[in-house]
Amino acid sequence: MTEPDLDTDTSHRPSLRSIVKRVALSLLIACAVPATLFYVCLMATGVWTAMLVALAWAYGAIAWRAVTHRRTSGLLILTAIVLTGRTVVSFVADSTYFYFLQPIISDGVVATAFLLSLASARPMVARLAGDFYPMDHEISVRPRIRRLFRDLTLVWALVCLGKASATLWLLQTQSMETFVLANSITGLSLTAVAAGLTIVTAAVVARHEGLLCPAVARVA
Repeated sequence: MTEPDLDTDTSHRPSLRSIVKRVALSLLIACAVPATLFYVCLMATGVWTAMLVALAWAYGAIAWRAVTHRRTSGLLILTAIVLTGRTVVSFVADSTYFYFLQPIISDGVVATAFLLSLASARPMVARLAGDFYPMDHEISVRPRIRRLFRDLTLVWALVCLGKASATLWLLQTQSMETFVLANSITGLSLTAVAAGLTIVTAAVVARHEGLLCPAVARVA
């Protein structure tokens, strides 16, 4: 009798390590690199150049992924949209203050969008989940998965509200150089903690649902 091929059932499931790498790479490209480039350029050449370099990075990353036929993450697209709006408004108003004020507004808008999406059939996290896991309809409608999406949507809404509050306080109390550095560290730290919580929570649910590639057993 031929033994069943177990690989046919598990080969399509990504491992936890691959998911973590995908999340880390997405955060690096969409958040950490543009924030670092902005601060370096701010110190070296000034705020206007820093704005353009950060924006160029976002669109350059999108273009590179398109040319190499790789999927562009929703987070990177969102970053490009936000940076575009901030840069255009700042240049039109000829005021750098608006550039730093807008993240407070955009974080508030994003938090509101996340909260409002809880009333829909697909909370915001459910719409972004495909960036990190091969999601299909059968998986997305499972009760535990739907509850996970709703809980994580609420978590990220609170994170955005926390970032907006921290940014507002720093903007009102610190110099520009201190504000940019402290705000970048605070924002990236909150995002990293939320991402870690997301990964751990999602991994627990995914293992219960059999959605992660099982560890390969040793052959005696």
